[in-house]
Amino acid sequence: MKFAFLIMGDFDSEKDQASIHGGNARMIGVSNIQDACENARRLQQEGFGCIELCGAFGPEGARQVIEATGNQIPVGYVTHLPEQDEIYRAAFPADEKEEKR
Repeated sequence: MKFAFLIMGDFDSEKDQASIHGGNARMIGVSNIQDACENARRLQQEGFGCIELCGAFGPEGARQVIEATGNQIPVGYVTHLPEQDEIYRAAFPADEKEEKR
C-alpha cells in the first residue's frame, strides 16, 4: 500500500517533499488545510491508500481531509499522551498553530 504523511507548517508543497521505498511512502509539507486537501486528493488519485497527518491538523483538520478524499481512504492524525500536554503547549504555542492553518 502507498502511504503518505502530511506535515503542516511554513512549507511549499511543490518543493517540500520526500519519498522513500520506491515512492510508496511520501512526506509532504503543506502550508494550510486547503493545501493539505488539494494534496490529499492528488495522492488519492495517484493510488495512495492511507494518509496520516501531523498533530497540527487536529480533529477538525482531519475531518476536512477526510471530506476532501470522499471518506474513501483511511486518514489519521498524530496525537500525544495527556501527560505530555504541558510539553506540547510549550513546543507548539496555540497562536503559532493557528497562524499556520
